Amino acid sequence: MRAFCFNGELSVAYSLFNQMFKRDVPDVESYRILMQRYCRKSQVNKAVDLLEDMLIKGFMLDTLSYTTLLNNLYRKKKLRDAYKLLCRMKVLEDMPSNGCIPNLVSYRTLVSGLCDQGMLDKVKNYVEEMISKGFAPHFSIFHALIKGLCNVGKVENACSVLHRAQASFLHMEVC
Repeated sequence: MRAFCFNGELSVAYSLFNQMFKRDVPDVESYRILMQRYCRKSQVNKAVDLLEDMLIKGFMLDTLSYTTLLNNLYRKKKLRDAYKLLCRMKVLEDMPSNGCIPNLVSYRTLVSGLCDQGMLDKVKNYVEEMISKGFAPHFSIFHALIKGLCNVGKVENACSVLHRAQASFLHMEVC
């Protein structure tokens, strides 16, 4: 299935996926392969439908299933779609109830996407939540936040975040 997806034969891969269902073979990885390819082909709705189908069919989703979708949406600059998905799926709220815990990659993807969209009011809540759950903010989160604040003209706030990052013993390269 992965080879068909890699070669751009998504319809063949999906047909194989459906045949696998008749034999009770597909797993989370099978879904993830298709989700990733749909995202790369800018068929976001189909990827979201697959994620919802996984939930309906009782698959235990893992963190990678969520972050695969979010990362691909983010890479394709489909930030509004990623945010809509987050709202629709309540990803961070649903992940623990589905047996997986948001990780640093989940938070980093979310924070970067929201910063790029200028949704900085929402970012603060997620960063605080991330810290409260024991995740130390990674350089990339501080970088995204500083960049987002500068982009909307909040330079003083960006400097404050930079000082907080430095106090956290993070060494950042600021351009």
